[in-house]
Amino acid sequence: MNAWFRLAVQPNVVKRALKFAFVVGMVLISINHGYAILHGQVTQGRILQMCLTVLVPYTVSTLSSVGAMREMARTQPLGERSA
Repeated sequence: MNAWFRLAVQPNVVKRALKFAFVVGMVLISINHGYAILHGQVTQGRILQMCLTVLVPYTVSTLSSVGAMREMARTQPLGERSA
């Protein structure tokens, strides 16, 4: 778990996940909450839902990046692995 977390907090992984979270999150918020935003019906509960909506693509991107990095390290011969 410690090795997984070290990969998950690498700057390139975090930066990529934030980009995906912003773009995909805004699309999902527009689809799911656009009507409420346009009509001024944004409650605290809805704001929490919007935050969770952005957290989903961040999590998916992070899981995918870490999984790909671990798979690449597992399949590379020992001499080709970078430190």
